[in-house]
Amino acid sequence: MKNNKLKILLLGCLLLLPHLPALAQLPAMSGDTARPGRTVYPPDTLGRRTPRGTVDGFLKASYQNDYKKAALYIRRDPALRKRQNTVRQAQALQTLLEVNGRIYPYSWISNEPEGKTDDNLGPNLDRIGAVTIDNESFDLILESYKDKEGNPIWLFSTQTIEHIPLRLDDLDTSTFISDTFPSFLQTRKWSGVPVSHWIATILVLIFSYLVAVGICRLFIFLIPKVYKKAGEEPYIGVIRAFSLPMQLNLAVWGFIYFGKEAGISLVVRQRFSNLTVIVGVVAVVLLIWQLLDVIGIVTERRMQRSRNQSAVSAILFLRRALKTTLVIIGAIVILDTVGFDVTTGIAALGIGGIALALGTQKTVENFVGSVTIIADQPVRVGDFCKIGDITGTIERIGMRATQVRTNDRTIVTIPNGELSSLKIENYAYREKFWFHPIFYLRLDTTPGQIRQLITDLKRVLMVHPRVNPAPARVRFVEIGLNGVKLEVFAYVDTGDADVFLEIQEELLLQMMDVVTASGTGFTLPSQTLYLSKDHGSQQ
Repeated sequence: MKNNKLKILLLGCLLLLPHLPALAQLPAMSGDTARPGRTVYPPDTLGRRTPRGTVDGFLKASYQNDYKKAALYIRRDPALRKRQNTVRQAQALQTLLEVNGRIYPYSWISNEPEGKTDDNLGPNLDRIGAVTIDNESFDLILESYKDKEGNPIWLFSTQTIEHIPLRLDDLDTSTFISDTFPSFLQTRKWSGVPVSHWIATILVLIFSYLVAVGICRLFIFLIPKVYKKAGEEPYIGVIRAFSLPMQLNLAVWGFIYFGKEAGISLVVRQRFSNLTVIVGVVAVVLLIWQLLDVIGIVTERRMQRSRNQSAVSAILFLRRALKTTLVIIGAIVILDTVGFDVTTGIAALGIGGIALALGTQKTVENFVGSVTIIADQPVRVGDFCKIGDITGTIERIGMRATQVRTNDRTIVTIPNGELSSLKIENYAYREKFWFHPIFYLRLDTTPGQIRQLITDLKRVLMVHPRVNPAPARVRFVEIGLNGVKLEVFAYVDTGDADVFLEIQEELLLQMMDVVTASGTGFTLPSQTLYLSKDHGSQQ
């Protein structure tokens, strides 16, 4: 496994080498191309129209030792113009950035002439990093000014420059690279940066990844020792889900930290800044992806143990939908990081989503209905139900429709969107059956016979072991054209329909014996027919 990891790492480095020249070229950060609907300003020869362009231009000029050009990115204070040495300030700022400074990744720095409007710094100020002097950190602020033509240019603010001391003799500028690599690697440059810095970058990448792998494996080894259940599911699945994303994140932070400690040029670190952001996004996406797998597998197993196949289908569908959404969001963030304008694409996706929603309205309705059925569980597979005017057994609950096996042994398919809005009577939840026969006796039945019948019929109910005594009653409720009406009301303690039918049959036969023995009888349907002779008309 170790050899495989090392091979993958070396292969990644080899794949990265052909792209180093491209990474060595700072992205075009002029910011002169405005988005549709915004003011288009004429280009500035120094690329100072946007905060990102100013940072790019300053770094290029300062690391080419062209401090006169770098000074043009610093705000000249009118009150100090005669005493202000912007060339010296540019050199001091570059030295501080190299030793004790950090600049945000390019994707975090605005590439618009208006700058960032949501950073609570005001409309003309942008924060682009920080510098530490004497253990005190302060922000690097760019401020927007107007040039002679009234167009915006972004410069390092007077507030920032005031914090930069011009004399940095006490600052230790020695680094691991300057003390370790031979002089010919430090004097020979590639894309304006000493070759020693590129070699150190590759070594730091490998070292950071190996340290990250070692830390993660150490934690994976120690966690089960401290927490015994960590070796069981689902805990082991969660730990494995965090393993690779944490390795990537630790490798990124390690590269940032060790790169700065080794003295790798800030220019090189900035050229890799977007790459570190992309790796961080990939790590987060990968973490959520694996957590979805772990949660989905654990939930599927529980649903399979309870034989809820419909819920398993829903979980699979939801997991795939969430993964698709996750990939789309990750792709949008990455494209935005590398500089693509994703606003138009998102707007197009929104319009396409509306059209798709209109075209798939029924599909979405059925899916929402299936989720509702699975969540509320008014019916489950195997339940005997009455749905609307359909009575039968639930055979399958799918993502689009539910299949019902009727008493005629036919299959009725009901869309889940319609099913969720229908009245459902589920017989599977019935814990007892209602025993409720009505007896009509002859009209010549005497009151004494009725009293005796009520007592004897109630005794039949009370002595049966499966009849619930509360309530179990027999009442004389009516005298009508059909005869004397007796009503029996009781519950049979069983949820099995076949058992109830057997008990009901037994009770009815015993009650018929009681009625026969009482000397009366049940009324029979009768009909009276009147006949008359028609004599016709008399003439």
